[in-house]
Parts: sequence; C-alpha cells; structure tokens
Amino acid sequence: MSRGVLFVSEAVTLAHVARPLVLAQALDPASFELHFACADHSRSWLAGAEHIRHWSLKSLSPERFMAALAAGRPIYDQNTLERYVEEDLGLLRKLRPDLVVGDFRLSLAVSAPLAGIPYINLTSAHWSPYATIGRYPFPEHPLGKVVGIALAEKLFRVARPAVFRLHAMPLNRVRRQHGLSPFADLRHAYTWGDYTFYADVPELVPTVGLPANHRYLGPILWSPMVPLPRWWESMPTDRPLVYVTLGSSGQVSVLPALIAALAKLPICAMIATAGRVSAASLPPNVFAADYLPGIAAAGRSSVVVCNGGSATVYQALSQGTPVLGIVSNMDQHLTMAAAAKAQAGILLRAEQATEGNIATSLAGLLSDAVFARGARRVAGWCAPMDAGSRFAAAVAEIA
Repeated sequence: MSRGVLFVSEAVTLAHVARPLVLAQALDPASFELHFACADHSRSWLAGAEHIRHWSLKSLSPERFMAALAAGRPIYDQNTLERYVEEDLGLLRKLRPDLVVGDFRLSLAVSAPLAGIPYINLTSAHWSPYATIGRYPFPEHPLGKVVGIALAEKLFRVARPAVFRLHAMPLNRVRRQHGLSPFADLRHAYTWGDYTFYADVPELVPTVGLPANHRYLGPILWSPMVPLPRWWESMPTDRPLVYVTLGSSGQVSVLPALIAALAKLPICAMIATAGRVSAASLPPNVFAADYLPGIAAAGRSSVVVCNGGSATVYQALSQGTPVLGIVSNMDQHLTMAAAAKAQAGILLRAEQATEGNIATSLAGLLSDAVFARGARRVAGWCAPMDAGSRFAAAVAEIA
C-alpha cells in the first residue's frame, strides 16, 4: 500500500516552493502517494508533475511578506497563524498522510502535532539553535537610516535576543492555546519538527551538537523549465559573463545602479527579471529574460549577482562560481555571510548598493582568484551531497 506524503509550501518566495517540489519529485510515485499544497499563484511551477496532486492553501502574499521584513516586524500575527492551523488541519485530516513535509509553513508546528502526523521541517542551517554563528547581522531596517549602520549594528547586538523572542511570540500564543509548549525564540520556531532537514552543506554552515533528528540534506538545486531566449547561444565570448537575478524577493530598487555598473564594465551580462521589471532600454552588453535556467546560467558565468538567497547562492557555488549578494533581510545576510567567510563571494548591503560599490565589488570578484578558488572549494563540498537521494533514504526510514 502506498504511503502518503504531503508537502506544504508557504509560497512567500519561489524558493519555498521549489525546494519541496524537488524533494517530492525525488520520491518514487509507485511507492508514495504524493500531495503538494501551496497558494494558487505558485501552482504553475508544478506543471509537468502530474503524479503529484495539488491542493490549494492560502499563503501570505509575497508583497506582505517583504513589507514585514522591511519593517522589521513579525511576519505573521496570531490571527493569521490561527487561520493557517485551521486550514492545515482540514487538509491533514482529509488526506491523512503518513508524513508531512513543510517549507516555512510555521503553523505546522501546531497542526502536525495536533493531527498526530510526523513532521519534517525543511529549513536552512543558519536558523538552527545549534548553528555556530558568533554574531547575527543587522538586516536592512528603518533604524539604520536613522542612526546609521554602525550604531544600529551595536544596538542590534544588545537587542537581538529580545528581538528573536518577540518574533516567536505570535506562534507561541497559538501553541499555548492548543496545549503545546512555547519556543525559546525565533530559531526554534523556524526549525522545530519531529525531523529537521537542512538544505545546506555542513562545511559552509556548520553546527555543533545536533540531535539525531536533525540532518543535512545538502543544497536543493532547482531551475525553472523555461525556453531559452534567442540570445542564449549568441552572446559574446570575448569577455567575462555575469549572471544577474534578484529572484522573487530581491530589491528592485537596486536595479538602476546595478545596470549602470554593468554597462561600464568590460563584461557581458544576462539578467533574469522574474517578471518584476521591464527589460527595455538595457545597455548593449546586457541581455534579459523573465526567467533563465539558473544552474546552467551560473555554470557558464564568471560571477553571479543575486539577492543573497540560499537558492541562487547554492546554484552558483555548486557550479564553482563566486557570488555578489546584494542583501537586505536576515536570511540573505546569513547566507552571504557564510559565502563570504568561505571566500566564495562578497556581501553588499542593499542600502549601500550604489553604482560605484557594485562596480568595485564585481571588479574584485572578477580579478581576484581567491574568490574563484573559494567557490570551487564549496562546489567540492556540494558535489557528494545529492539532496534528493538523501531525502528519499530518510523518508524510507521514517514513513
């Protein structure tokens, strides 16, 4: 009899849809009844996966998600999480899966225990309470514009434990209502599960003292199945190629400065806009498409420019390509801090992403061999870790 596995995506960014989709496709449909729940606006990414049944599930809109991050306030309030728990429970009780896998669906920390269904939390190792992070970075926040980045970083260092507790409060209130114990802070809320799987390699994002139910899968690599643009095969080959993508959560406001910097450098660039900006009036050395096959684009490039999100950073580093991460939120800061520590990239704060700073960073990545060596070293860490195979083996143990 087939075992049922339900994958639940909180579709606030494309990465939270792509990662569980890759893992769902790694399971044998002859052995598993596969279900995938996500918001309708992300359903198109399931095209071609007919063996996976789709279920509609409400998610916070990407716009509200990014607005909450920019303001530094908790992403979810108590009422939203209560609605999520109710919707989760309705689906869990309808399908009665043997296992539920969630990607940033925080409400599953309530609904899965209430339904009595084992829960795999798919997350990033830098959120782990066991991560060896000495200092958490100050993300882009209005405070930085008021007092300056240097002072804001000092204030955040002092306030960070209280801030992390504050961000866990809405979920803790919901857990208490259902007789579940509260979490110590945001890190526990983001990573709690019967099993916690990290979409990372331990050499890049190390932890200490992991319990037996926490494990590394390795990078979960995904590229959209899209037709190649006409210019893909005819770009100039006499200069370095730079691949640019700000993904679904990068700051569009940095694009004018970024494009101006690209125009002045002796490079050729290709930009995946994710449909968020017009490709009109680009300089002659810059080519654009709504979407590009990211792994292939990273593999043929000398540098990848992105928002610092783990999905694109791992696309680049798995191909041995260094990264310029123009970061704003905490997740992006943590991902790029790890890449920078490994000498595989440069972190540039979004509020400091002027044309001059972008050009200087790109020139450094292109000219200094230390970054290419660092990226190749990370690629060596990634190569033996096939996330799909490791996930399938883990599920065979659990389900």
